[in-house]
Amino acid sequence: MKALLIIDMQRDFMPNGALAVPKADRLIPIINEIMIQFDCVIATQDWHPKNHASFISMGGKWPAHCIQNTEGAAFAKGLKTEKFTCTIHKGTDPKVESYSAFFDEKKTHSTGLEETLKKKKIDELYFVGVATDYCVLYSVLDALELGFNAFVIQDGCRAIQDEKGAFEKMRRKGAHLILSRQFFS
Repeated sequence: MKALLIIDMQRDFMPNGALAVPKADRLIPIINEIMIQFDCVIATQDWHPKNHASFISMGGKWPAHCIQNTEGAAFAKGLKTEKFTCTIHKGTDPKVESYSAFFDEKKTHSTGLEETLKKKKIDELYFVGVATDYCVLYSVLDALELGFNAFVIQDGCRAIQDEKGAFEKMRRKGAHLILSRQFFS
């Protein structure tokens, strides 16, 4: 069985958001089209408390973003959220960074995604979203480590800086790099 994982397509990562990923809004029509091909669509949300360790104000490297229950944490406008099977919140512990859809950075806290996938007997994951060089990358690497077959839809992802390096790292670790047109041929 297969599932589509939509990583962090939230307003704070869109243009003019608190932590804008270049051209992230251009992914919305691509992701909406790809969703049609999947019975199981799981979306992640960065879901930070206002005092999260990753924020510059707390000594971290990022501006405050995706704060729980704010407009910035909401899914991007135009994304067909009614097609989502479920939503996974990550980054909820104020003391620990969490890029991966599966675990926090220290791997002490699970998001429940692995358990959800195993219950549904899903072994093949297709990834889209932001940011290729952070949350997509860490999610794909954890998926591979957990034994899932991982496919990264390259034109369904956007990076903050190092997209090419992130794709290469995922490929070297065993991920399959594909394009969205492969779903429609």
